[in-house]
Amino acid sequence: IELSSGINAEWPLRPGANLVDDLGQEMLYLPGTASLIQDIDKRVTVVLRDGRTLIGFLRSIDQFANLLLTETIERIHVREKYGDIERGVFLIRGENVVLCGETDFRNHKFRELKRVSQEEILKIQAEELKEKEEKQKLLKKVFQERGVPYYSNDTLGDEGF
Repeated sequence: IELSSGINAEWPLRPGANLVDDLGQEMLYLPGTASLIQDIDKRVTVVLRDGRTLIGFLRSIDQFANLLLTETIERIHVREKYGDIERGVFLIRGENVVLCGETDFRNHKFRELKRVSQEEILKIQAEELKEKEEKQKLLKKVFQERGVPYYSNDTLGDEGF
């Protein structure tokens, strides 16, 4: 089978399948979104451009890196605590994906976090956001007093990416 990028591959892709590029050299990975094919039907973590973290089973992808997740949860991390919000089926536009990879819950750092209820994590998140906003206001005031323009990441919008 020849993929649209000019790469020859055995189908279905399986561990040990020979991938050969245009120069006849063996490749150890698929380029671009094709590399996500190996993660179909596996639990993945997706970090979005707005900072949200989603965890779910990857069911489908396309050439634009649009992802379809099922049994999706939104995981909110605040300091040493985390909470999950069930989201169900989630369709993610590819341009909003910053990171996507298979999830390994056996990671020892994951165990150091304390799980809290949905209500508690949302409350903690709101408090942290309020503290951050107050800090930004104070910084803006200090900069303005010195005649220096102050731009936070929030005021840049999408141009900051």
